[in-house]
Amino acid sequence: MEVKIGVQYAVRELVLESAQSPAEVEKAVSDALRADLGVLSLVDEKGRRVLVPADKLAYVEIAETEQRRVGFGGL
Repeated sequence: MEVKIGVQYAVRELVLESAQSPAEVEKAVSDALRADLGVLSLVDEKGRRVLVPADKLAYVEIAETEQRRVGFGGL
């Protein structure tokens, strides 16, 4: 699953591929926003941890990864 994170005052968004479910990512975002001095913590498919201060989050986009078709379409 692809997760895009917009960070305030940052020109580029953070993009990561995560094995976590959309519900798990949504819960992590909600928990971080509710906590005092919260930090959003997500893990990508390679095991790298991404930490973002919750008060700096601009947006979080959660999208299912589309499976790419191989071969010729319509044959």
